Amino acid sequence: MSFPLLTATAALPAVGAIAVAAVPAARRTAAKWLALLVSLATLALAVTVLVRFDPDGARYQLTESRSWIAEFGVRYELGVDGIGVALIALTALLMPFIILAGWHDADPSPSSQLRSSRGGPNETKAPYNWRPTQGFFALILAVEAMVILSFEATDVFLFYIFFEAMLIPMYFLIGGFGDRAHAGTDENASAQRSYAAVKFLLYNLVGGLIMLAAVIGLYVVAGNFSLQEITEARADGTLEMATSTERWLFLGFFFAFAVKAPLWPLHTWLPNAMGESTAPVAVLITAVVDKVGTFAMLRFCLGLFPEASKWATPVILVLALISIIYGALLAVGQRDIKRLVAYASISHFGFIILGIFAMTSQGQSGATLYMVNHGISTAALMLVAGFLISRRGSRLIADYGGVQKVAPVLAGTFLIGGLATLSLPGLAPFVSEFLVLVGAFARYPVVGIIATIGIVLAALYTLVLYQRTMTGPVKPEVSAMPDLRVRELLVVTPLIALLIGLGVYPKPLTDLVNPAVKHTMSDVQQKDPKPDVEAAK
Repeated sequence: MSFPLLTATAALPAVGAIAVAAVPAARRTAAKWLALLVSLATLALAVTVLVRFDPDGARYQLTESRSWIAEFGVRYELGVDGIGVALIALTALLMPFIILAGWHDADPSPSSQLRSSRGGPNETKAPYNWRPTQGFFALILAVEAMVILSFEATDVFLFYIFFEAMLIPMYFLIGGFGDRAHAGTDENASAQRSYAAVKFLLYNLVGGLIMLAAVIGLYVVAGNFSLQEITEARADGTLEMATSTERWLFLGFFFAFAVKAPLWPLHTWLPNAMGESTAPVAVLITAVVDKVGTFAMLRFCLGLFPEASKWATPVILVLALISIIYGALLAVGQRDIKRLVAYASISHFGFIILGIFAMTSQGQSGATLYMVNHGISTAALMLVAGFLISRRGSRLIADYGGVQKVAPVLAGTFLIGGLATLSLPGLAPFVSEFLVLVGAFARYPVVGIIATIGIVLAALYTLVLYQRTMTGPVKPEVSAMPDLRVRELLVVTPLIALLIGLGVYPKPLTDLVNPAVKHTMSDVQQKDPKPDVEAAK
């Protein structure tokens, strides 16, 4: 039997999470280094998956299949296509930067140590009885393991388990390790974190329960949970679904994925969750976890329910357009830096979903590239914003001004992250957004034209944010602000290099995902519309 590379890629961070959690309370630094080493080792395995994957080979590669719950036809089935490989690489790539950026985010604060010491016989031992650091990094590694398995699973029931299981560590990361730069008392901050964590959990649990009903319905109709078997049976006509049945099952799956994505009007949990989280956890939410929702739309909605996907396309395109415009407009009006990035992400996810349901190869290739490039650009912008916020102790835009004069490197990296967010030509997100708009316009010209409004609004909220925080007179509160340190440069520099590299030369990424997109287009029996030459004349 060949080495189970996909299992190893997901199992390593899972085992690492247990090991980090078991590190003695007094060895906080050891726990951090162990988490970083595990994330780097996982990245090495992800690179191995990337190298061994042949874009021109079989649709699903490096497959693993073992019987699990035979009575119900549940199997432990893993396999990756080009889209899955790209997102696994993105997840593994971002984790070391998330860990480095959050190096001190879970260190016990003096007030928490004092509270933990009350009632104890010896106050000097309080720090050794407090274990937030181990828990913080163990939870991050646990999320990584579950996300990677979600990208690998080709058994619908297996996917559902990890799709839901990742909510638990995310709940504790949001509610238990919130942003310390919170206006108000500790009690108010704790209440806001709890509210954000509960809202995140409830929204996603409701979506998951509806999906569970659809998963059970799929088993009743198909007799198994294997994505490959069901897709092949749908293609050759040996499995037929009644139109109403297929549409109801599609809606059950799509609702859960739209919550996770997040798509308007199911988006309201995201600004709260990102605003109350530490910057690394906010990146984990929007750059990693939320990608499972859009990935699943491509793999499961279009693959399992092609006719229902085409039936629902007009409504989904309208919702995507609303997300694009609504998210951008609310970003323009934000006073909180992190909530601005959150609403900008809602707008960007609208572009991704627009590309998926444009039902063109350009749109779906652009959507897949957007998932990867949005992850990198959002990580760069949010992590630099986190460094900025940690120095000033405030998330409010109005509390900044003139930062570029005292911390030019910080301001410069912040600008590049912002320019990537608005999809400036020469940076990676531009290629993605351009392909999405081209793909949308080819089949739905009016939709493509309306979506371009989001580009204008993105330029507005990004440049206004930079102007208000980085330019103008130096405010007294930021006059002594230090520039980026070595650890912070190690986080930001590779991300900026990737934004520039993939912006100038995106071919390796397009070569990876385009064959998978062709399979997806075949699933829904769609071909790209031919240009209307006569109309062009």
